[in-house]
Amino acid sequence: MLAYWKEFLWVAAAVLVGLGVHSLAFGIARHVVKRTDSVLGRSILKHSRGPSRLIVPLVIVNPVFELLELPSGTLLFLRQIFSIFLIGAVVWMIIKIVYVFEDVILGQFRSDVVDNLRARRIETQIRILKKVFIIALGILGLASVLMTFDRVRHLGASILTSAGILGIIVGLAAQRSIATLLAGIQIAITQPIRYDDVVIVENEWGRIEEITLTYVVVRIWDLRRLIVPITYFIEKPFENWTRTSAHLLGTVFLHVDYSTPIQAIREELQRIVENSKKWDGRVCGIQVTNATERTIEVRALTSAADSSSAWDLRCEVREKLIRFLQENIPGALPKLRAEIKEQESRGRDSEQEKGNAL
Repeated sequence: MLAYWKEFLWVAAAVLVGLGVHSLAFGIARHVVKRTDSVLGRSILKHSRGPSRLIVPLVIVNPVFELLELPSGTLLFLRQIFSIFLIGAVVWMIIKIVYVFEDVILGQFRSDVVDNLRARRIETQIRILKKVFIIALGILGLASVLMTFDRVRHLGASILTSAGILGIIVGLAAQRSIATLLAGIQIAITQPIRYDDVVIVENEWGRIEEITLTYVVVRIWDLRRLIVPITYFIEKPFENWTRTSAHLLGTVFLHVDYSTPIQAIREELQRIVENSKKWDGRVCGIQVTNATERTIEVRALTSAADSSSAWDLRCEVREKLIRFLQENIPGALPKLRAEIKEQESRGRDSEQEKGNAL
């Protein structure tokens, strides 16, 4: 091999030239993007740097193979390696183009606002379909690499002769995986859940943090993570508090005495919510929703822009209404009433007098 050191030196020189061309081109592109401040340009620079650093030297090395005076076996081996790297680089570049597409689409929507329903819908579709596309592209790339080997092509031809039996075996073994993949695609299209949705799953309140093709991560209110199979959201019922809107109604129940002035509580609730930053100004009301032999049930109904604000507003209203009753209407607190009949009272008094005389 030492006899052909000049040929390998040509290959190394071509690789260095390719790296130099890549660095120069990216330097110019970086300068242009800084002046234009384009989202598309920034995304292309961010994602294409790695694969292009591999593709440019490969493109320059390819013509050099025609000039090499190497044995046919060595030259065939080098071309084989070149084909594998080129296929891998092209697949890598296409995957990065998908990331660029994701950045450009999601950059048109803001998810840091209160009413971010449309942004979360688009984000869910893009991310799930991106994962499906990457998996399919990876399988296609692997198949392309294998097809560059003659022995693998012959082996593939022999396998195809028994494709019927093999297909049945693979289908039975992978039916669960295929069902999971189809569930992920179905969720991307129908969107029963989206990123940052507020859900109740297995009696736990949380937000959708991550959606993959096999599982969903729910961030629970106390920062625990609930890992749920993605098929769960297709097969089982669950609550989605932000399915159509982030706005929610919050309720507070109080049990008070029958003598409580309801109008006073209604006026106090109005004052509380008007002084609270968590109230969205839509709903505020007091209703008597139940009556028992001892107390009446009063429901305070308020509204908030999202679930977190609704929870905090409920706690605030509950605390301030209880303090209002304690300080201003102590008679409104629940009481235990007892009635003593007059005859029974006189009878007990006379028995007590006789006892004292004895």
